Amino acid sequence: VAEGMLIHRTAPVYPQFARDGHMSGTVILGATISKAGTIQGLHVISGPPLFRNAAMDAVKSWRYRPYMLDNQPVAVDTTVKVVFSVDQH
Repeated sequence: VAEGMLIHRTAPVYPQFARDGHMSGTVILGATISKAGTIQGLHVISGPPLFRNAAMDAVKSWRYRPYMLDNQPVAVDTTVKVVFSVDQH
């Protein structure tokens, strides 16, 4: 559901040493989408340490359409999966 509400996504910067070494991985982040649609409380749940900072730096700037409940914006907790794959870059 959160992905469908995403209105601005910044792609993560693939670490050069990881690209050179053909390394890939997935970072799972936890966050709260605020009433304004910004990311708050971002933290790592799991994933390779070499990709964590790049994933967090990218997701910090993501913006979502606010979630509405009874016509009022509400904050929601979510998880975000950031995939690093040499094939995609």
